[in-house]
Amino acid sequence: MQKHTSASIIEMPAPPRSGTLLEGIAGTTRASTAIANAHSYFANYSEVISELPYRDIEQAVDVLYEAYREDRRVFLFGNGGSAALASHLACDLGKGTCLAGARERRFRVLALTDNIPLITAWANDTSYEQIFAEQLCNFIQPGDVAFGISSSGSSPNVLLALQVARELGATTIGLTGFKGGQMPALCNICIIIPSDNMQIIEDLQLSISHALFTVIRHRITGQNLSTMTSAATVAA
Repeated sequence: MQKHTSASIIEMPAPPRSGTLLEGIAGTTRASTAIANAHSYFANYSEVISELPYRDIEQAVDVLYEAYREDRRVFLFGNGGSAALASHLACDLGKGTCLAGARERRFRVLALTDNIPLITAWANDTSYEQIFAEQLCNFIQPGDVAFGISSSGSSPNVLLALQVARELGATTIGLTGFKGGQMPALCNICIIIPSDNMQIIEDLQLSISHALFTVIRHRITGQNLSTMTSAATVAA
């Protein structure tokens, strides 16, 4: 199997660092307004909410719902807090959409952040940059969905996985902040949270993932009710 590298990705700047939690809250600015207290943090948070790219979020809902309807697989991945969010969203989609009984259609979703032995094997034997891309090479098929999460949009292993997924015919979704880094160029849909505060970005990444899940669950509920109504009509 060909070893994938980032050579074909343009040179990537170092991702922004938030430093300590206090530094990330008090030292990061947005629209030239320093966040020096809790009130200003949530005021800034509210401003960012009003500017979210809702059209992109709805498009991501459409792609994920179609993956569910067509039995395509969804792969989620990220680092640090984004890794935790990948696992969280995989749990929500995989379990929280099971509504009609044990044998109904299921979301075929997997977080590439969960298999620690496999992650460390790839990191040790090749490089940390390869840990998600190599997992995708085992499973991904054309029409599947690769969903990368990176607050900076510049995480090399996330970018490489998105690149490999596109090469293999998958639909790619990105969830990021700042100005998106290099993610937009590698994604069919890129949800960019318009903030340069790492904590607010991470807050809203979780909120967006919950919004995706909630809307998809609602659609699945409607689909199941429609199917049950049709079956009852036929039986009558």
